[in-house]
Amino acid sequence: MVTHAMQPGNSPQLPDDLLVQAKMALARGDAATAGALAARLVAERGDDPEVLYFAAVTARLRGDIAAAHRLLDRLIELKPELGRAWQERGHCHRQQGQRDAAIAAYERAVELNPLLTAAIKLLIAHYQPVDPARADDLALRIKDVESHPPEVLGALSAYYDQDYKLAEERVRAFLLKVPDEPVAMRLLAELGTRLGEYEDAEFILERCKALNPHYLHARFDYAEVLNKRFKYDAALREAEELVALEPANPQFLMQRANLMLHVGRTEDAVAEYARLQAQSPDNATVSLTYGHALKTLGRIDAAVDAYRQGYGARPDFGDAYWSLANLKTYRFTEGELAAMIAQEASAGIDVEDRIHLCFALGKALEDARDYPRSFEYYQRGNALRQGVLKYNPKAVTYEVDQQIAKCNAALFAANAGAGCAAADPIFIVGLPRAGSTLLEQILASHSMVEGTTELPDVMAIAARLNGRLGQDDADRYPANLAELSRDELAALGQGYIDSTQVHRAEGTPHFIDKMPNNFRHIGLIHLMLPNARIIDARRDPMDCGFSVFKQLFAAGQDFSYDLDHIGRYYRDYLRLMAHWDAVLPAGRVLTVQHEDVLDDLESQVRRILDYCGLPFEAGCLEFHKTERAVRTPSSEQVRRPINRDGADVWKAYERWLGPLKDALAG
Repeated sequence: MVTHAMQPGNSPQLPDDLLVQAKMALARGDAATAGALAARLVAERGDDPEVLYFAAVTARLRGDIAAAHRLLDRLIELKPELGRAWQERGHCHRQQGQRDAAIAAYERAVELNPLLTAAIKLLIAHYQPVDPARADDLALRIKDVESHPPEVLGALSAYYDQDYKLAEERVRAFLLKVPDEPVAMRLLAELGTRLGEYEDAEFILERCKALNPHYLHARFDYAEVLNKRFKYDAALREAEELVALEPANPQFLMQRANLMLHVGRTEDAVAEYARLQAQSPDNATVSLTYGHALKTLGRIDAAVDAYRQGYGARPDFGDAYWSLANLKTYRFTEGELAAMIAQEASAGIDVEDRIHLCFALGKALEDARDYPRSFEYYQRGNALRQGVLKYNPKAVTYEVDQQIAKCNAALFAANAGAGCAAADPIFIVGLPRAGSTLLEQILASHSMVEGTTELPDVMAIAARLNGRLGQDDADRYPANLAELSRDELAALGQGYIDSTQVHRAEGTPHFIDKMPNNFRHIGLIHLMLPNARIIDARRDPMDCGFSVFKQLFAAGQDFSYDLDHIGRYYRDYLRLMAHWDAVLPAGRVLTVQHEDVLDDLESQVRRILDYCGLPFEAGCLEFHKTERAVRTPSSEQVRRPINRDGADVWKAYERWLGPLKDALAG
């Protein structure tokens, strides 16, 4: 901590000292002094979570519950996953005699921070007469907390307070003394996962499993990390082992079902979700995930029922409402619209729920043609998401600059004929919401082509080539492509073919990888898989840009939550695609304009099939009749005949889209 020299006659006025003084005043029972100091701290440091938390506690102890709630609203907005904030909210509700609200807050608190024994004990007292099993389960949690070494509790406390640096310092210091303590190993792996250090986390959890095979919490995390590293087969094997050990554990069953979805066992996953929902009808997350699986299979009525059950179990569950909106064909009732507006405006709602509700309301009001209010909600939802992600468009511009500089014609000429000869993959690249799902559905309607999903394998290869970098390290990829031997390029291509095998079930000669962001790695694709087909799905920039702005993505596409960022990303995309056309062999990438597909489906289908070396099949023109799992937001649109419903939607919002137009114009 930086300190300032004291001047003669002056007392220290450091903010941290002031907070210490306030805490000392409260500890000795001087609520008036503590309150005065808290008010001063809030005035000076109103965005400091520790200040807001202390001020809320002080306000409650003084009996000013309204002030405490206002402070907690701000704190939860800043730190929605801070368990102590929710525990304090529970104390406020309890002091007001609002039992149900207090219980809900305490439940949220212990969900976020299982070390909060005060909240746990109050929940035990509540559940003992009405749900003894729940009370017993909570009592076991307290015993579990008390069983940990003090040093581990200190590290866990810092972790749950979201001070990850302090948590890592504490847990590493403890592991130097006790290197095989399972809870500490699990915590260190979790800290690594939060930083994206999945390889380190995998190593720690693999070792933890070997040393402590009965510590199932760590084994659960191990499967999750394997999933994050795209090792789906291995992750599913771990999940199967956990279910075999505890066949009735809903968390293990849910994990296995999620992994079944990843490897294309959608029907098996749906059956598992159905059983879980029947066992836990009030579990909103189970209902939501069940709905997603049903949507993937095109069982829309059942998906709607599942999503509605989700918000029925938790009325502020924004993701359930957004999932209904994301069907694209669903129309909200007046009652649902009123409920969403009320929930979004409620104080203290979790920021993730608010974001999802904003996007759902944007879509609902768009369908009602109330465009000003619709845009207001779209704008609010995007601003909130950008506030969380803090996307910097300069990073992608730099990446594109590097691809253009390093992946030049000389690199490709020197490696002509290198790579894996397999011609199985058909890559569909571009921006999201550019018509790629339609192209995938058309191709997947061919007897020789299998549709999969947006596969992460190319990006995983690029990440491995880049290696683990320190904060100040320069990227190694794509410059190191020039250092790879022909054998190494062939091994990368074969590795891609092998790793994607888990997604292929039909035994067709070709399969589709429609990860849109792969346009940033076309040089790598060409070098390692020179016979793969690459299709650039392109759409009118205003149509595409506004469609992206309206879409809340589950993950990735961080550029999409600001109109200026979208326009800059689109320009970088065009710039890089022009580069690939200039340095790769003529005709290497086929550009398909979405509007041309809408205007003349058959000509474009024949053109695409010719490029892919496939004979024409009439079934590709009736793509909407093809039954297959579709996991993208356009899933319902491609189950209908060709239409122009999504064209020119942006024009109704044109008055607000100046930043997008300006960014596209450069």
